[in-house]
Formats: sequence, structure tokens, C-alpha cells
Amino acid sequence: MIRVLLGSWYRDRLNRVREHEKMKHRIIHLLQKYFLNPPIKVLFAIGLVPPGYALLETTGQKTGKPRRTPVGDGRIGEQFWVVAEHGMNAGYVRNIASNPRVRLKLRDGLRSRWHLGIAHLLPDDDPRERQRWLAGQLPSSAVNAAAVRFFGTQLLTVRIDLDD
Repeated sequence: MIRVLLGSWYRDRLNRVREHEKMKHRIIHLLQKYFLNPPIKVLFAIGLVPPGYALLETTGQKTGKPRRTPVGDGRIGEQFWVVAEHGMNAGYVRNIASNPRVRLKLRDGLRSRWHLGIAHLLPDDDPRERQRWLAGQLPSSAVNAAAVRFFGTQLLTVRIDLDD
């Protein structure tokens, strides 16, 4: 009897958590799409790269068109690290799963330039530990890491091996 009651309570609690994550994802997605990301994309378009940011370009899985998303600057040598806030629910992550060839627009002094790379989704990596490691390597990424943890619903690590 107790097992049945606990099982029912657990299922109800799990359903409430899932609904909360879905609602949080919808709200954050709208904020990012219409208020937070557009100004950063404009800065990239006019050649000004905001410190701590990079522009990730993937190929749309359905349309085949280029899709650009601002991400935190996670370049360490010839690799670039991203912790996706919404895991496989993020459009750019689904695009990477479909076609791992990507481009990154990175700061190069006062200017920026495009870099080609191959992206790898790392579901077995601990994204919170990865963020701690990145913050140690790139102190400027600490603020972005905090925002990702706050806004994120299903963190997922992505590693991009740069060609150049």
C-alpha cells in the first residue's frame, strides 16, 4: 500500500517538474529569441564582437539554411566548448545532430573571423564540471556559465574541433 502511494506521489512530482521545465524552456526561448540574442547578432553583423561571445553557425536540419546563434566564448586552443542550456531541445543542438559541420565567428583582436569545425555532442560529459573547468581556463566565461545554469533546463556539453 505504501509503495503504491509513494509511486503515485513520485509520478505526480516528476510530472510537475517536467511541466516546470517545459514552461521555463518556453519563457527563456522567447526571451532569448526576441530580446537577448538580436542585439548580439547585430553587433556581430556590423563587425563588433562583444567580449565573451562567439557566433555559432549550423545548417538547418529541415531547410538547409544557415542558422546563427550567439554562444559564450569557449575557445581553448583548437577546440571550442559550449554547454547548451536546453540540451537536445535547443535548435542548434538538433542541427548539429543532423549535420556536425559548423562555423564559428570568433574574436581575432579587434576584428572577428570565421572558423570551420566539426561539432560533437557529449551526453556522457558532466556539463557543470565542464563549466567549472572552462571558468578556470577562461575567467570571462564565468558570467556566461552562471546564466546557463540559471536559465538551463537540460544542460549538454558540445565540443567543436576547429579545422584551423
